[in-house]
Amino acid sequence: MNTQIVRNWMTPNPITITPQTTLPEARQLLDKHYVRRLPVINKGKLVGIVTRGDIREAQASTATTLSVYELNYLLDRIPAKDFMAYEPITISPDATIGEAAHLMLHHKIGGLPVIENGELVGIITETDFCRLLMVQPEYAAGV
Repeated sequence: MNTQIVRNWMTPNPITITPQTTLPEARQLLDKHYVRRLPVINKGKLVGIVTRGDIREAQASTATTLSVYELNYLLDRIPAKDFMAYEPITISPDATIGEAAHLMLHHKIGGLPVIENGELVGIITETDFCRLLMVQPEYAAGV
């Protein structure tokens, strides 16, 4: 796995959001594009990441005294900056797949934004690792 590089297996040009994207908008993008994480971009720079888990945690508890209308009104206005993870762990497109796997396992995360020259160029996720193992099964023995 140390001979393969991230650039060859990442998903280029991932779907992104801004810190002002609302919770319902972020959830809709995740569902529409069948992805589990959205890099958050502000003025061309990666500032955070939103995952399905972040959205789940931002949802209201069922133990609220608010009406469903009041609750939806409030949830519809929560911006990503209030529920995103700041300063996500990133990787270079020229790093090895082994380095990416090590970072993901060490930090217990399912994906890494790929940054080149300060710009987001892709994302590598557990799904990309599965794709690698399907195409090149000889790597499965080393996992």
